[in-house]
Amino acid sequence: MPLVRFPAPAEPLWHEWDRKAQKSGLRHTVYAVNGDQYTGEWRDNLKHGKGTQIWKRTGAIYKGDWKFGKRDGYGSYSVPDPVTKEYKKVYTGWWKKNKKCGYGTTFYPGGEYYEGEWSGGQRSGWGRMYYGDGSIYEGQWLQDRPCGQGMLRLSNENRYEGGWKEGKKHGPGKFFYLDTGQLFEGVWAADIPKYGTMIDFGRDEAPTPTQYPIPKIELADPDGVLEEAQ
Repeated sequence: MPLVRFPAPAEPLWHEWDRKAQKSGLRHTVYAVNGDQYTGEWRDNLKHGKGTQIWKRTGAIYKGDWKFGKRDGYGSYSVPDPVTKEYKKVYTGWWKKNKKCGYGTTFYPGGEYYEGEWSGGQRSGWGRMYYGDGSIYEGQWLQDRPCGQGMLRLSNENRYEGGWKEGKKHGPGKFFYLDTGQLFEGVWAADIPKYGTMIDFGRDEAPTPTQYPIPKIELADPDGVLEEAQ
């Protein structure tokens, strides 16, 4: 009996539909089941390249770079004002795997904002924080809190320069009381000065100097003390 060869079965139609559904390279607008909307570039059916995401529930918008479905690169995140409905930027800067990473600026309620380095969505590295009461911290951060070396300048121009740990003054540091013309230099632990020395510092130029100057501590016979020590 001769061998009968049947033609190869035709490719299932759903294969063709699947290929057409794959989004890659070109810009597409896609709506999620929950109403979220994305308009931008794709790669292997994932958000990749430049694109804009709008979250329906909050109205938040992200415009910027994407990488394999996640915010990655440079972009800005904004939310609508609950009263005016106008969009206000919350963060502008660099991202990695959906989290703030690198240099960027975040705006907080009440006019506060931070500009500096981020890691894993937290302030880490060098940065400057502007607080609502007019004070400014500039220095090192770790896990969203001042840690390392930094300076805190208060609204009355008094300032602290020195060590920080977990958001509190910690280690050797100097506190300049420019309003009274004094300087305290010592060691802090968890925001509390443990020991140190207080001296007059620019007392003549201070707006509200203390009533009496701090007397200088001097040896009555420094040469004799040195001779005895030798």
